[in-house]
Amino acid sequence: MSWKGEDSTFFQNGDLEVRPLNQMDIPSLAKWLSDHRVLEYYEDRDQSFDAEQVRENFFIKDSDTVRCMVLFKGKRIGYIQFYEAENEFIEEHGYMGQKVYGIDQFIGEPTYWNKGIGSLLVSSMVSFLIYKKGADVVVMDPQVRNTRALRCYEKCGFDKVKVLPEHELHEGVYQDCWLMEYKSLELNEYR
Repeated sequence: MSWKGEDSTFFQNGDLEVRPLNQMDIPSLAKWLSDHRVLEYYEDRDQSFDAEQVRENFFIKDSDTVRCMVLFKGKRIGYIQFYEAENEFIEEHGYMGQKVYGIDQFIGEPTYWNKGIGSLLVSSMVSFLIYKKGADVVVMDPQVRNTRALRCYEKCGFDKVKVLPEHELHEGVYQDCWLMEYKSLELNEYR
C-alpha cells in the first residue's frame, strides 16, 4: 500500500485507489444514488439523487467529513467518507482519551460486489486512518439487517460492540444499527 499526497490521492493498494471527491464525480454518484440496489442500505430507495442533489449533499463547504471517490483499475466504482468523531460520541460510547474516526462507504457498481473489493477498501482505509491520521479506533454503524456489509466488516477485523436501537431513519422506518469498532494494535494489546 502506498500513501500519496492528499491533494490528489490518499492511498493506493494494488488496483484500488482512494482520492478526494471532485466535480467530475457527480455523474457517477448520481447514477449510484438512483440505483435501488445501492439505496437499499445507503440513503433511501424512495429518495434517489440527481446531479443537483449530489452537488448540494456531497460538496458541503464547512464540513469536517472528507468525501472520497473509490477507483478500481482506474474506474470509478464507489464512495467512502471519513471524519473524526465528535466529543459527544466519544463520551457517550466510552472512547475518552482516544482519537476516533468514523467511516461510511458503498460500492456503487453492483458488478464489483462480492469480489473482495469492499474488504480491500475497508481494510485499506483503516490502515490509512491509523498510520496516517493517528486513529486509535475506527467505527461505523451499519444497519443490523445489512448482512453482506456486516460479514465484510468482520472479515476486516471490526467487532460488534452493541446494537444502537432505532439509530437510523431509512425509508420512513427507524432501523437498528450495530456500533462496530476496529481498535489499533496498540489498543488491542491492552484489551
